[in-house]
Amino acid sequence: MIRLLIADDQALVRGALSALLALEPDIDVVAEVGRGDEVLEAAMETHPDVALLDIEMPGIDGIAAAAAVRERMPSCRVIIVTTFGRPGYLRRAMQAGASGFVVKDTPAAQLADAVRRVSQGLRVVDPSLAADSLAQGESPLTERETDVLSVARAGGSISDISRILHLSDGTVRNHLSSIIGKTGARNRADAARIADQNGWL
Repeated sequence: MIRLLIADDQALVRGALSALLALEPDIDVVAEVGRGDEVLEAAMETHPDVALLDIEMPGIDGIAAAAAVRERMPSCRVIIVTTFGRPGYLRRAMQAGASGFVVKDTPAAQLADAVRRVSQGLRVVDPSLAADSLAQGESPLTERETDVLSVARAGGSISDISRILHLSDGTVRNHLSSIIGKTGARNRADAARIADQNGWL
């Protein structure tokens, strides 16, 4: 039996995934959680072979949860399942150690097959997302620029961003200017929108 953990903040989706996959004769759903920051603890308690994680969850996102699980429990493989098929998410998920990346409208039989393949040590990636990711390339933003834009997205002032990230106001302005240039945005709100659409944040 493949022991499976499912994490999704939408109870209906989580329940549906669990019910569908539990019908498979070789899959046993051993845990369900609704927050990213509950994933590692649940995994440590139930020892799943595969963790099926949504990206956008409260606490921490699925990509950060994937990295935590892979660091603490390298025997547990991770599949990211998301509504948002963004190429940047795929690249970040793979960098975090995920073995699979599929969109939520994947048919149940294909999803069960993805769980089986990942449990065997294979990689499973939505082919159209893989093509888009290769075409798009990596995020143009540096790690620090990504931090600045993530904080700026919440709508804080230059001083707020400076205080949160322990940077000078001038450094924050320079980063924001660079971000706007690299994304081809009109302003920082537009830059955040573009980065979010591409899965860079």
